[in-house]
This record gives sequence, structure tokens and C-alpha cells, in this order.
Amino acid sequence: MSAALPYKLIATDLDGTLLRHDESVSERTRAALAAATAAGAAHIVVTGRSVPWTRHILDALDYRGLAVCGQGAQLYHAGEHRLLTSVTLDRQLAGLALAKIEAETGPLYLAASRDGLEGEVLVGPGYRVQEGPLPNVMIDEPADLWTAPLNKVYIQHPTLDDDSLARIAREVAGDLVGVMVAGHGIVELLPLGLTKATGLSLAARRLGVKAADTVAFGDMPNDIAMFAWAARGVAMGNAHDELKAVADEITVSNEEDGIAVVLERLYLS
Repeated sequence: MSAALPYKLIATDLDGTLLRHDESVSERTRAALAAATAAGAAHIVVTGRSVPWTRHILDALDYRGLAVCGQGAQLYHAGEHRLLTSVTLDRQLAGLALAKIEAETGPLYLAASRDGLEGEVLVGPGYRVQEGPLPNVMIDEPADLWTAPLNKVYIQHPTLDDDSLARIAREVAGDLVGVMVAGHGIVELLPLGLTKATGLSLAARRLGVKAADTVAFGDMPNDIAMFAWAARGVAMGNAHDELKAVADEITVSNEEDGIAVVLERLYLS
């Protein structure tokens, strides 16, 4: 790679960042990424989605490199359709964490992402699933969530908003699990200490790239750790205020080609 490159690694979140609302990537953004990679930079997707919810997007993009999935839990080789590494949630600790959270909030609605290339997302009674093409399996018995290894547990509350629920969860169970706001209606319980930075640093080592060579793009609080790890963090115009507060730069929204605006300046000017 050329020493003149502004950044050797471009890390992009998917939802609300690389993807538009309809899960497409604009031609302008595709062209900007293609120009950056032609110049010698590497592009890596870093998403909260588990592999089964990411694979179809990567295939549609003809993306063949490494992808960090599941909030950093999974390192996936898109070209080979192969899961390289995976970290699972200790189900006993997660159950204890849920009990402590519910002691403060009352009953929660639950869903869970099973580990593996074909891991299903199980959705319990009351949990509100966002409309879209992502597959899930509805279950009647919450106990069924715990019958196989998991990457994460999703929690929702009938009245509390995402930030309030996450704050309470961290206060009462933050010594047992990681708590992450990953999108609207998406509060996750994760293996303690796991972040997008965990998976991104592992992928970067495989690529021979350092944090000092990395620019990262994101839109939600689950991108904060990635921004802290990378040399430069760029928040989308539509980003959560918590992420904007720690960003080095704020670009325009994902619908307005915010990634392309920055990459064109960095690699094409």
C-alpha cells in the first residue's frame, strides 16, 4: 500500500451508515469506495448484525473480504462464506443479568441471536420486530431462547425508551454483560467487554493494518468503541447524539451519501 494513503483501512457500519433506508448502497458511495480501494485502501464492514443477517447484503455488494459481525463477536470471510472466529454469550451470566434488570424495570420482552453461520434469531412474546426481510423465528416459550449457544440477547420494555433501558441495564448488570444500543428499538446484552473494536482490531491484525491507519464511519452508540480505536471517527448526519459527541467529524446522512462525501475528499481530491 502506498505510504501516501490518508488511511489504509476504511471501516463502515451498515445500517444507517453504508446502507440507505431500503438496504441499498448508492452508486456514488460504491464509486467512492471503489476509488479508495483502487488506490490501495482496504474496506471492512463492521456491523452489529450477526452473520446470517449480514451475508445477503455482502453477497449483493459482491463484497469478498473480512466482515466484523455481531457487535464484534464474529469475524466472517465473505468471499469464502466462512466464519473465522466467534465469541458466545455466557447464558448463565445473561440469565442472571436479566433477572437483575427485570427486578428494576419489570418484565422485559426478549429475543436472541444464536451462534453460527446459520444461527437463527429467536423472538419471544411481545418483542417488536422491525419490518423488513430479516428472517426470525417466533417462539412461545421464553425458555427456548436458552437452548443453544447465543451471540446476544435483545431486550425491550413496554414503556422505557432505548437509552433509559440501556442505562438501567448498565447500572444493575454492567458487571455481568455488555449493554449496547445498536439502533431504534435495539438494546443488546453481549459478552462482557465485547465491542466492535474487539472484532475490528482482530481483523486489522489479519490485514496487517494498525488503528493509526484506520478511518471509521458509524451512526449509533455501538460505534463509540470503534471510533475510540480508529485514528478518525466520522459520524453520519443522522447519528445518535452520543456518537456525534465523540466523533472527529460529522458528515451528511446515509441517505445523502455521507461516506462518499468524506472518501471523495480524502482519496479523490
